[in-house]
Amino acid sequence: QVQLVESGGGLVQAGGSLRLSCEVSGRIFSINAMGWYRQAPGEERELVATISSGGRPNYADSVKGRFTISRDNAKNTVYLQMDSLIPEDTAVYYCYGRVVLVGPAGPEFRYWGQGTQVTVSS
Repeated sequence: QVQLVESGGGLVQAGGSLRLSCEVSGRIFSINAMGWYRQAPGEERELVATISSGGRPNYADSVKGRFTISRDNAKNTVYLQMDSLIPEDTAVYYCYGRVVLVGPAGPEFRYWGQGTQVTVSS
């Protein structure tokens, strides 16, 4: 079975930094795109950043220049480095991975992490 385990959330003051990690485990053939969503209380879920299997990143305008997404394919892990944090970044952050379980050209399934709370105080 496939699992995505997140870590790195917590409480930080405005201007501080956090680094989130999300590791994929289980029997898989490959991982395509990976990324991060976040959801604040009373808000819609927002796509924060994505990264392709080849390492091409994309960012929401709200975090561009402050967050950096990266991945280590050997470790099946995606990271989100968050710098210059502001209170508006407070949310539950969810990682995802688009996973191919069997063989070339097999079907792709989207798996989600459990979420990790990020709280930024002023």
